Amino acid sequence: MTGAFVLTAVPAASAVPSTGALIAEVYGGGGNSGATLTRDFVELGNAGSASQDLSGYSVQYLSGTPSATSQWGVTALSGSVAPGKRFLIAESAGTGGTTALPTPDTTGTIAMSATSGTIALVSGTTALTCRTAADCAADSRIVDLVGYGTAVVREGSGPAAGASNTASVARAAALADTDDNAADLTAGAPTPFNSAGETAGSGGDDGGGGDDGGGDDGSTEPGTVRVHDIQGTTRLSPLAGQTVTRVPGIVTGVRTTGSKGYWLQDPAADTDARTSEGVFVYTGSATPAVQVGDSVLASGKVSEYYPSSTSQSVTEITTPTTKVLAGGNALPPAVTLDASTVPDAYTPTAAGGSIDSLPLEPATYALDFYESLEGERVAATDTRVVGATTAYDEVWVTVKPGESPTAHGGTLYSSYDQPNTGRIKVMSIDDTATFPVANVGDVLSGTTAGPLDYSTYGGYNLQATQLGTLTAKGLKPETTRKQKSKELAVATYNVENLDAVDEQAKFDQLAGGVAVSLNSPDIVALEEIQDDNGATNDGTVTSEATLTRFTDAIVAAGGPRYSWRYVAPENNQDGGEPGGNIRQVFLFNAERVSFTDRPGGDATTATSVVRTRKGAQLTYSPGRIDPASDAWDASRKPLVGEFTFRGEQVFVIANHFLSKGGDEPLHGSDQPPARSSETQRNAQAAEVNTFVKSLLAADKNAKVVVLGDLNDFEFSQTVTTLTAGRVLTPLIKTLPKSQRYTYVYDGNSQTLDHILTSPAVTAFDYDVVHINAEFADQASDHDPQIVRIDIGKCG
Repeated sequence: MTGAFVLTAVPAASAVPSTGALIAEVYGGGGNSGATLTRDFVELGNAGSASQDLSGYSVQYLSGTPSATSQWGVTALSGSVAPGKRFLIAESAGTGGTTALPTPDTTGTIAMSATSGTIALVSGTTALTCRTAADCAADSRIVDLVGYGTAVVREGSGPAAGASNTASVARAAALADTDDNAADLTAGAPTPFNSAGETAGSGGDDGGGGDDGGGDDGSTEPGTVRVHDIQGTTRLSPLAGQTVTRVPGIVTGVRTTGSKGYWLQDPAADTDARTSEGVFVYTGSATPAVQVGDSVLASGKVSEYYPSSTSQSVTEITTPTTKVLAGGNALPPAVTLDASTVPDAYTPTAAGGSIDSLPLEPATYALDFYESLEGERVAATDTRVVGATTAYDEVWVTVKPGESPTAHGGTLYSSYDQPNTGRIKVMSIDDTATFPVANVGDVLSGTTAGPLDYSTYGGYNLQATQLGTLTAKGLKPETTRKQKSKELAVATYNVENLDAVDEQAKFDQLAGGVAVSLNSPDIVALEEIQDDNGATNDGTVTSEATLTRFTDAIVAAGGPRYSWRYVAPENNQDGGEPGGNIRQVFLFNAERVSFTDRPGGDATTATSVVRTRKGAQLTYSPGRIDPASDAWDASRKPLVGEFTFRGEQVFVIANHFLSKGGDEPLHGSDQPPARSSETQRNAQAAEVNTFVKSLLAADKNAKVVVLGDLNDFEFSQTVTTLTAGRVLTPLIKTLPKSQRYTYVYDGNSQTLDHILTSPAVTAFDYDVVHINAEFADQASDHDPQIVRIDIGKCG
């Protein structure tokens, strides 16, 4: 989301290509004969979606042909690199050259070779000791590594070629990283950029008004290039990398926080619907010295900014100089966004993956329509909220009120080919306005208008200079009915990284969800219970303090005194927040249901099924399903428990499948988007399916409840695999379509959490209890759900 970055640790090196901070460009010819620049430099980029904290990291240099006594040079880093932005490290200066680097973000003293060497981005500031490619590949401190020229130490098939006194080696704008230096980096003229977006010779220009300089001789006459020439007829500017001079337009919006700059729109539009008349002018760390309504001439370099490695790009004018000609001008009319203008088809597809170079078809595809308006003023009227206000003052609305409505006024995501084209995120760039706190179903009455932008988080978004008035529709959190005495009530609830050091308010709100909203189920399968000190990474794996606080809060909220069972994970082996050691937990009300303890289960020992004269039985309860399987690498292992209710045996399997974090976004440059995480979830579903089949083989009438956060949709291959052989019924499909959701993401109401039951569970009442996902005030981002089983009537 624009201007709201989350600092996370830079990931350690592995066989997986970098998706966060990485080495973007290397130049060792600074100050040498024939060089223009006076210093060597290393430029980092951020290919991820969150700001990367560089504190405690370093860049290190090794000669291209190291000897047994060669040492790595070290430059320690501090600060951070924002998503899609750069971070400049100046190194040794030579005696030649005429042009200084832009103000570096960090300065070191390493004298780099112009033609051959190795640069490493390292987690730590202690000098590396490896001197071969194999030894360096085995050093887990190395986050990224670039060998150039004839370097012995490099990634992949060979070093990057072509470095010289006048040429650097650099990645393309998208920062693709396949861990092959020869393929990933190419030689070219050095292009150092710092975190402010300044490049060599820019002099740290603040991008404000006054004389424009920049080689345009102070003229007040527009140059020959117009905004639509910059935008072109595809997603990529035909002028990318070129300097443009005195581009005319009206300032339609100014952003003074985060990625600072202003939107420029030419009121004299051309006749081509594919070419936008608006563009963002990026001023780096400087607050723009322009106002909405100013008539300006902008000069600078055209660039394509990729907010992340999987996103589309934003065409920008960078390192700008701006001449204000006059203020108080009328703004160009806004393009209306509604059901008549936004196409129903979402996106074109590309045989090679990326749609960047395809000619836009704005009358056919929604993503092309929005791209053809990138940077232009748009407006929507009386829009219904489909994604509640976030902590970052963002809200999702629909400009198509009849598109896939849910029972509460959201927008239902029910298939991969129907991503809902009317959804758009709204943010305000009016510093004087109070952003509305809205829930799903509320309405922004009147007109909401502003420039159309694009970001990693949600894609196209409306940067509002004018916000509609909030009309609340009174959506209230739900409360499910109390189970009858003969009904076994089983619920699932993702409590979003709950740990013992969280604020009491979080415990109280989550506890109210269990005691009041869910009406005190007999069994609650919890996901994302952390260890007793949360993200503190000290080897703690127990959750006793966390669960004590939570069950105490449930009692205080009017619920029963729950008992619990879980299997503690190995430290940092189950994914989630590092150090947090999330796991699934069974809470159960011992006054109504008993847990059958069969000792011996632990983090690495698998439980299994044995057939007895009384039916199926677990070897360990609680236990885990095949924890050594590759399906569970860096992911939560299912928790299995054996319960007894009114003399009947019930098996419960609590799950938290791999997240969708590695998938490409719906709005990204690759269409259709790759769902890479689905492969492992499908393998996890197969493991659980096999385990359920073993229960049914031992007792065909076994009552099995499989539940939890599966991180996948009811129409996904994951659920198809999980239910293979008709061994499980997904209860979400028993609800009317307009009620099939447990989570809201980017304005799409969707199902990630599930309860499924075996064939013997024939008498049940199922309910998704909407208390979080549709509300600005959330205890968790997931809604809980519950099934009440009439055991006596089950077959």
